[in-house]
Amino acid sequence: MTTPSNVVSESQAGTQAAAVPAVFAGARLFLWSIRRELWEYRIVYLTPLIAAVIFLFSFLIHILNLRRHIHSVAWTHETFAVPYELSGALIMGTALVVGLYYSLDCLYGERRDRSILFWKSLPVSDLTAVLSKLTIPLVFIPLFSFAVTIVTQFLMLTLSSLVLLGSGVSTSELWVHSSFLMFSLILLYHMLLVHGLWYAPIYGWMLLMSAWSPRAPVVWAILPPFIICGVEKLSLNTTYFLHFIAQRFMGPDSQPSMSASMSANQHHHFASQLIPHHFFTEPGLWFGLVVAAIFVAATVRLRRYRGPI
Repeated sequence: MTTPSNVVSESQAGTQAAAVPAVFAGARLFLWSIRRELWEYRIVYLTPLIAAVIFLFSFLIHILNLRRHIHSVAWTHETFAVPYELSGALIMGTALVVGLYYSLDCLYGERRDRSILFWKSLPVSDLTAVLSKLTIPLVFIPLFSFAVTIVTQFLMLTLSSLVLLGSGVSTSELWVHSSFLMFSLILLYHMLLVHGLWYAPIYGWMLLMSAWSPRAPVVWAILPPFIICGVEKLSLNTTYFLHFIAQRFMGPDSQPSMSASMSANQHHHFASQLIPHHFFTEPGLWFGLVVAAIFVAATVRLRRYRGPI
C-alpha cells in the first residue's frame, strides 16, 4: 500500500525529472536560434574575414617594400609593432560596425520580408528569439573577431619571417619582441568586456528600434539621441548626454591602453590592469546593463505583438 509521503516524493521526483529535459530542450532551441541567425546573416562572420584578408594583402605589400629597402633604414622590432596593433584595431572596428548593422536589421528584416509569421509559428518563445539575436553582437562577433585577429597576426609574423629570410634581419628577434601572447590577452579582454558588456545598451537600443520602427530603423535609432543632444545644448548649454554617448562608444576610462601596454617596460603595469576589477566596479557598466535589460524586455514585448510591415 502506497503511503501519502511516498506519493509526494514520487511526484516531486517526476517533476524534477521532467524539468531536466525541459532545460535541455530550451538550450537546444536557443542554440538552434543562434544557428538560424548565422545562416541568415553570413555578414557577421564573412565581413571580419574579408577585412583580415584585405589587411594581410596590404601588409604583404608593406613587408615587400620594407625588404627592398631593408639595408637603407635602421631596422628595429618597433618597425613591425604598428601593423600588428593596427590589424587588431581594424578588425575590432569592423566587428563593431557589423554588430550595429546586425542589431538594427535582424528584427526589422523579419518583419519586412514577413518571415516573422513563419518563425512565430515555431515553438520558440519571443524571449528565446530576442536573446539569441542579442547573443550575436555580444558574444559571437567579439569571440569570432578575436579568433580572426589572432590568426591574422600569426600569419603576419609568418609572412614577415619568410620575406625577411636572407636579409640579415634576425627573424627570431621579431618573434621574441612581437609580444604576441600579451597583445592577444589584451585583445581578448577588450573584445569580451568592452565589445560585449560595455556596448550592451547600444545593442539593446538598436534591437529595440529594429523591433519598433515602421521604416528606416537607422533613422529612428539616430534621431532620438540627436534631438536630446540638441535640446540639452539649446536649453542648458551643456553636452552631458553627448559625452555619455561618446564614452559609451569609446569605452570606460579604466580600460587599459593597448599601445601603452605593449611597451616592454610596462609589463608589470599591464599585468595589474589585465585583471578587470576596475572594469566591474565602474558605475557606468552596471547602469548600462540595467538600461540594456530594459531595452531587451521592451524588445521582447514588441516582437510579441508587432506584426509584419
